[in-house]
Amino acid sequence: MSRYRLCPTSPQEAGLLEHCGHARFVWNLAVEQQSWWTPRRGPAPGYLAQARQLTEARAANPWLAAGSQTVQQQALRDFAQAMSNFFAGTHRRPTWRKAGLHEGFRIVGVRRRQWDVRRLSRRTGEVRVFRWSRPVPEGVKSFRVTRDRAGRWHVAFAAVPDPVPAPGNGQAVGVDRGVAVSAALSTG
Repeated sequence: MSRYRLCPTSPQEAGLLEHCGHARFVWNLAVEQQSWWTPRRGPAPGYLAQARQLTEARAANPWLAAGSQTVQQQALRDFAQAMSNFFAGTHRRPTWRKAGLHEGFRIVGVRRRQWDVRRLSRRTGEVRVFRWSRPVPEGVKSFRVTRDRAGRWHVAFAAVPDPVPAPGNGQAVGVDRGVAVSAALSTG
C-alpha cells in the first residue's frame, strides 16, 4: 500500500468526517446485528441482505441518504470480509468503531470513472489535495482515507505489487543438523 498525507481544507475535512461517520454508523449497525444472532434464529444476514436493509434505512433517514452510498456499501463489504476472516480463524471478531479512534472509509471502483488521481504540480496532486512525494502506483483499484489520533489525514492506495524474484538458482540443497557438526550441506 502506498500511503500519502492529505491536507484538506476545513470544508473538505468536514466532508471527510461526515463520510467517516456514515461508514462508522453502518459498521456499528452490522456489528450490533451480528451480536444478536444465535444459531436457533437461523443464519445471520450476509452482505446482500444488509445491503437491502441499508437501502431501506437510507429511504427512512434523510441524514443517511445525504451521505455517499458507495462509502456505506463498502463499510458493509468490509464487515462481511471481517466476519469471513473471523470464521476462518485468521482474525478476531469485528468490534465497534469509536469516533476519534477508528476514523476512515474506503472507496472501490474503476479509476477515472468513480474516482481519479491527478498531478497538479511537482509536489501536489488531487484526490482532494495531497503532497506529491512519490508517484501513485499503476493498477490502483481502491483507496482508503483515514485519520489518525493526532488528527492527520492520510490516503492509502491499494495496488498489487510486482512479484519479487526468489533468490538462488532453483536447485535444492539438503541440510543435516548434528551434534559434532552443527550443519552439513548435501553439496559438501
